[in-house]
Amino acid sequence: MVVINFIIQNILTQSAIIIALIALLGLVLQKKSFGTVLTGTFKTLLGFEVLSAGFTVITASLTYFGKIFQHAFHLNGVVPSIEAINGQAMNTLGLGNEIAFTFLGIFIVNIIIARFSPWKYIFLTGQALLWMSTMTVVGGKICGFNTVVTVVLGSIIGGIFAVAMPALAQPFVRKITGNDAIALGHFCTVGYLFEAGAAWIFGERGENKHSVEDIKLPKALEFMQDTYLSVAVVMVPLYLITAAFAGPKWAGVGTTNYMVESFLQAVQFVVGVYVLLAGVRLLLGEIVPAFRGIAMKLVPDAKPALDCPVLFPYSPNAVILGFVTTTIGTVIGMFLMPVMSLAVILPGMLTNFFAGGTAGIFGNVVGGRRGAIIGGVLHGLFITLLPALLVVALQSLGFVNASATDSDTIVAALMYAFIFAPILKAI
Repeated sequence: MVVINFIIQNILTQSAIIIALIALLGLVLQKKSFGTVLTGTFKTLLGFEVLSAGFTVITASLTYFGKIFQHAFHLNGVVPSIEAINGQAMNTLGLGNEIAFTFLGIFIVNIIIARFSPWKYIFLTGQALLWMSTMTVVGGKICGFNTVVTVVLGSIIGGIFAVAMPALAQPFVRKITGNDAIALGHFCTVGYLFEAGAAWIFGERGENKHSVEDIKLPKALEFMQDTYLSVAVVMVPLYLITAAFAGPKWAGVGTTNYMVESFLQAVQFVVGVYVLLAGVRLLLGEIVPAFRGIAMKLVPDAKPALDCPVLFPYSPNAVILGFVTTTIGTVIGMFLMPVMSLAVILPGMLTNFFAGGTAGIFGNVVGGRRGAIIGGVLHGLFITLLPALLVVALQSLGFVNASATDSDTIVAALMYAFIFAPILKAI
């Protein structure tokens, strides 16, 4: 038990270690030389750590922006946080063992389904699997299942999600990347598919379809075709305007002038994007060739399902557009939810950037610029509605004003609360 918990908590939840071990296994199965195995494994680990470093910089900048955004516009409500639910489930409800075993079970079920079904996807985003195991265990608690049923059912449902979500997203990923080498392993896929559907309905088609990446700029503005300058042109004014409304009390840090601080935080955001994209390029350059060994030996035709930033280099303008439009949608949703007698859900800037940015890529590839804009706003509404419904479902367990973010994990929890639990009561 101690060994299993150690492996789960220190290895299987560490995405960098998982991906490095996958690369190691893939290269060994291809009978590469010791030097090639060592280089490929280390570069894979390095690439993921560089990506994580960019993620950390972006997270810090967006945390600052989220704080000043709330105070600038005097917003009060529920801030969705899967981390908070995980902490309460493990520490207050004592569900740590169930979550750990469900996590391991999801990974095993994922491998089995990938080996013996047409869905050849290995989900490699360890943190996302932890959130899925948390939500399925909480769902089992809502239904009153015993430990064995909770773990087994959670493993099966989570394992199905781990292969089904990449499979459903793959037709779009194939269009985005231009090949079939990688898949998307991020449990916000229901939201991405929702935006893709909205973009198909409201977006551009045929000859009228124009990608966000193909915007023609006047000669004087051609400098904005540089990815990082275009990000800065959007983010710097956004931070400065928000800081101006928030004032020095909330936007200032230490002795630095609050407007200067907001400018530096916006620049830090751009730095984070730069580092993140560099990490993605390094990671993909190593993991795709290494994964070929697993595809040949263990799970024929297997594809690695990786975290959402792997798609960012393919459509960087759509990422920023997706972030902005999703944020607009979440702000609208914040005011709309009370009208529907639901909790006020505050916009979460991290989700809006990573999930909204990825959704923007989906909207753009399906419906062009119009699809990305309209789809992005609707996506923001959608990812506000789901957490509001989850607040209701979690109240029975004593979670007060608590909700989560990733749409797939929320859907899994809602299945327990609004499908499984009523069926059990009826029986």
